[in-house]
Amino acid sequence: MVHVVDDDAAVRHSLGLLLKSFGLPISPHVSAQEFLAAYAGEPGCLVLDICMPGMSGLELQQHLNFESAIIPVVFITGHGDVPMAVEAMRHGAFDFLEKPFHDQDLIDRVRRAFEKDARNRSRLRDRDRIPGRLESLTTREREVLRLVSTGKLNKVIAADLGVSRRTVEAHRAHLMEKLGVQSVAQLVRIVMDLKPGH
Repeated sequence: MVHVVDDDAAVRHSLGLLLKSFGLPISPHVSAQEFLAAYAGEPGCLVLDICMPGMSGLELQQHLNFESAIIPVVFITGHGDVPMAVEAMRHGAFDFLEKPFHDQDLIDRVRRAFEKDARNRSRLRDRDRIPGRLESLTTREREVLRLVSTGKLNKVIAADLGVSRRTVEAHRAHLMEKLGVQSVAQLVRIVMDLKPGH
Protein backbone atom coordinates (compact mmCIF):
# COMPACT_ATOMS: atom_id res chain seq x y z
CA MET A 1 0.00 0.00 0.00
CA VAL A 2 1.27 3.50 -0.87
CA HIS A 3 0.08 5.94 1.77
CA VAL A 4 0.00 9.45 0.34
CA VAL A 5 -0.13 12.20 2.97
CA ASP A 6 -0.60 15.72 1.59
CA ASP A 7 -2.94 18.51 2.62
CA ASP A 8 -3.32 19.59 -1.04
CA ALA A 9 -6.31 17.77 -2.57
CA ALA A 10 -5.03 18.31 -6.14
CA VAL A 11 -1.68 16.71 -5.27
CA ARG A 12 -3.37 13.74 -3.59
CA HIS A 13 -5.61 13.27 -6.64
CA SER A 14 -2.81 13.49 -9.22
CA LEU A 15 -0.50 11.19 -7.22
CA GLY A 16 -3.37 8.76 -6.78
CA LEU A 17 -4.02 8.61 -10.52
CA LEU A 18 -0.30 8.19 -11.26
CA LEU A 19 0.26 5.40 -8.76
CA LYS A 20 -2.91 3.56 -9.74
CA SER A 21 -1.90 3.74 -13.41
CA PHE A 22 1.14 1.65 -12.47
CA GLY A 23 -1.00 -0.84 -10.56
CA LEU A 24 0.04 0.40 -7.13
CA PRO A 25 -2.61 0.41 -4.37
CA ILE A 26 -3.02 3.82 -2.74
CA SER A 27 -4.45 5.17 0.48
CA PRO A 28 -4.69 9.02 0.49
CA HIS A 29 -4.65 11.04 3.71
CA VAL A 30 -5.28 14.76 4.20
CA SER A 31 -3.09 15.02 7.32
CA ALA A 32 -0.49 13.24 9.40
CA GLN A 33 -3.09 12.69 12.12
CA GLU A 34 -5.48 11.03 9.64
CA PHE A 35 -2.68 8.73 8.45
CA LEU A 36 -1.78 7.72 12.01
CA ALA A 37 -5.42 6.93 12.76
CA ALA A 38 -5.63 4.66 9.70
CA TYR A 39 -2.19 3.03 9.62
CA ALA A 40 -2.04 -0.46 11.09
CA GLY A 41 1.57 -1.35 10.20
CA GLU A 42 0.81 -3.02 6.87
CA PRO A 43 3.57 -3.35 4.22
CA GLY A 44 4.18 -0.55 1.74
CA CYS A 45 5.62 2.93 1.80
CA LEU A 46 4.69 6.47 2.76
CA VAL A 47 4.76 9.37 0.28
CA LEU A 48 4.79 12.38 2.54
CA ASP A 49 4.61 16.14 2.04
CA ILE A 50 7.26 17.74 4.20
CA CYS A 51 5.34 20.95 5.00
CA MET A 52 1.76 20.57 6.22
CA PRO A 53 -0.41 22.40 8.76
CA GLY A 54 -0.78 20.68 12.13
CA MET A 55 1.74 17.85 12.35
CA SER A 56 4.40 18.40 9.66
CA GLY A 57 5.93 15.63 7.60
CA LEU A 58 9.11 15.82 9.69
CA GLU A 59 7.13 15.53 12.92
CA LEU A 60 5.28 12.51 11.55
CA GLN A 61 8.60 10.91 10.63
CA GLN A 62 9.91 11.53 14.15
CA HIS A 63 6.73 10.03 15.60
CA LEU A 64 7.09 6.92 13.43
CA ASN A 65 10.76 6.60 14.46
CA PHE A 66 9.75 6.84 18.11
CA GLU A 67 7.20 4.07 17.55
CA SER A 68 9.87 1.98 15.75
CA ALA A 69 7.74 1.87 12.58
CA ILE A 70 9.71 0.50 9.63
CA ILE A 71 7.64 1.91 6.75
CA PRO A 72 9.99 3.66 4.27
CA VAL A 73 9.26 7.38 3.85
CA VAL A 74 9.61 9.23 0.52
CA PHE A 75 9.32 12.96 1.12
CA ILE A 76 7.89 15.38 -1.43
CA THR A 77 9.39 18.80 -1.06
CA GLY A 78 9.23 22.27 -2.57
CA HIS A 79 12.49 23.97 -3.57
CA GLY A 80 12.83 25.87 -0.29
CA ASP A 81 12.39 22.70 1.75
CA VAL A 82 15.52 20.90 0.54
CA PRO A 83 17.52 21.55 3.77
CA MET A 84 14.60 20.04 5.71
CA ALA A 85 14.56 17.06 3.36
CA VAL A 86 18.28 16.52 3.94
CA GLU A 87 17.58 16.61 7.68
CA ALA A 88 14.82 14.03 7.13
CA MET A 89 17.30 11.77 5.31
CA ARG A 90 19.60 11.98 8.33
CA HIS A 91 16.71 10.71 10.45
CA GLY A 92 16.18 7.70 8.22
CA ALA A 93 13.92 8.89 5.38
CA PHE A 94 14.21 6.59 2.37
CA ASP A 95 14.39 9.38 -0.22
CA PHE A 96 13.02 12.76 -1.21
CA LEU A 97 11.73 14.28 -4.41
CA GLU A 98 11.82 17.97 -5.20
CA LYS A 99 8.75 19.44 -6.95
CA PRO A 100 8.14 19.46 -9.83
CA PHE A 101 9.31 15.90 -10.43
CA HIS A 102 8.99 13.42 -13.27
CA ASP A 103 6.33 10.75 -12.81
CA GLN A 104 8.85 7.97 -13.45
CA ASP A 105 11.15 9.29 -10.70
CA LEU A 106 8.37 8.90 -8.14
CA ILE A 107 7.40 5.44 -9.40
CA ASP A 108 11.05 4.30 -9.27
CA ARG A 109 11.44 5.53 -5.69
CA VAL A 110 8.16 3.97 -4.57
CA ARG A 111 9.14 0.62 -6.06
CA ARG A 112 12.56 0.76 -4.38
CA ALA A 113 10.84 1.70 -1.10
CA PHE A 114 8.57 -1.37 -1.47
CA GLU A 115 11.67 -3.55 -1.97
CA LYS A 116 13.32 -2.04 1.11
CA ASP A 117 10.15 -2.58 3.16
CA ALA A 118 10.05 -6.24 2.10
CA ARG A 119 13.72 -6.68 3.09
CA ASN A 120 13.14 -4.98 6.46
CA ARG A 121 10.14 -7.20 7.23
CA SER A 122 12.01 -10.34 6.19
CA ARG A 123 14.92 -9.39 8.47
CA LEU A 124 12.55 -8.76 11.38
CA ARG A 125 10.83 -12.12 10.83
CA ASP A 126 14.22 -13.83 10.79
CA ARG A 127 15.27 -12.00 13.95
CA ASP A 128 12.05 -13.08 15.69
CA ARG A 129 12.90 -16.68 14.87
CA ILE A 130 16.50 -16.45 16.14
CA PRO A 131 15.82 -17.11 19.87
CA GLY A 132 14.09 -20.38 19.01
CA ARG A 133 16.92 -21.39 16.70
CA LEU A 134 19.52 -20.56 19.35
CA GLU A 135 17.69 -22.90 21.73
CA SER A 136 18.43 -25.72 19.30
CA LEU A 137 22.22 -25.23 19.56
CA THR A 138 24.26 -27.57 21.70
CA THR A 139 26.45 -26.12 24.49
CA ARG A 140 29.57 -26.64 22.35
CA GLU A 141 27.92 -24.99 19.31
CA ARG A 142 27.12 -21.97 21.47
CA GLU A 143 30.74 -21.75 22.56
CA VAL A 144 31.86 -21.89 18.93
CA LEU A 145 29.27 -19.24 17.99
CA ARG A 146 30.53 -16.93 20.73
CA LEU A 147 34.18 -17.34 19.65
CA VAL A 148 33.47 -17.08 15.89
CA SER A 149 31.53 -13.85 16.48
CA THR A 150 34.61 -12.32 18.16
CA GLY A 151 36.55 -12.87 14.94
CA LYS A 152 38.70 -15.82 16.05
CA LEU A 153 39.98 -18.25 13.42
CA ASN A 154 39.01 -21.93 13.51
CA LYS A 155 42.51 -23.02 14.59
CA VAL A 156 42.48 -20.51 17.48
CA ILE A 157 39.01 -21.65 18.56
CA ALA A 158 40.22 -25.26 18.39
CA ALA A 159 43.14 -24.41 20.69
CA ASP A 160 40.84 -22.48 23.08
CA LEU A 161 38.41 -25.40 23.35
CA GLY A 162 41.01 -28.18 23.28
CA VAL A 163 39.50 -29.85 20.23
CA SER A 164 40.61 -30.41 16.64
CA ARG A 165 40.18 -27.81 13.94
CA ARG A 166 38.00 -30.26 12.02
CA THR A 167 35.67 -30.54 15.05
CA VAL A 168 35.36 -26.73 15.18
CA GLU A 169 34.56 -26.66 11.45
CA ALA A 170 31.85 -29.28 11.96
CA HIS A 171 30.29 -27.37 14.87
CA ARG A 172 30.46 -24.16 12.87
CA ALA A 173 28.75 -25.77 9.86
CA HIS A 174 26.01 -27.22 12.10
CA LEU A 175 25.29 -23.99 13.95
CA MET A 176 25.19 -21.96 10.71
CA GLU A 177 22.72 -24.47 9.28
CA LYS A 178 20.56 -24.35 12.42
CA LEU A 179 20.55 -20.53 12.45
CA GLY A 180 19.87 -20.33 8.71
CA VAL A 181 22.87 -18.13 7.87
CA GLN A 182 25.45 -18.33 5.10
CA SER A 183 28.26 -16.11 6.37
CA VAL A 184 30.24 -15.14 9.46
CA ALA A 185 29.01 -11.57 8.96
CA GLN A 186 25.44 -12.81 9.48
CA LEU A 187 26.52 -14.70 12.60
CA VAL A 188 28.12 -11.54 14.00
CA ARG A 189 24.93 -9.59 13.23
CA ILE A 190 22.84 -12.15 15.14
CA VAL A 191 25.08 -11.92 18.20
CA MET A 192 25.05 -8.10 18.03
CA ASP A 193 21.26 -8.02 17.68
CA LEU A 194 20.90 -10.14 20.79
CA LYS A 195 22.99 -7.78 22.90
CA PRO A 196 21.11 -5.18 24.99
CA GLY A 197 20.75 -1.87 23.17
CA HIS A 198 20.45 -3.43 19.71
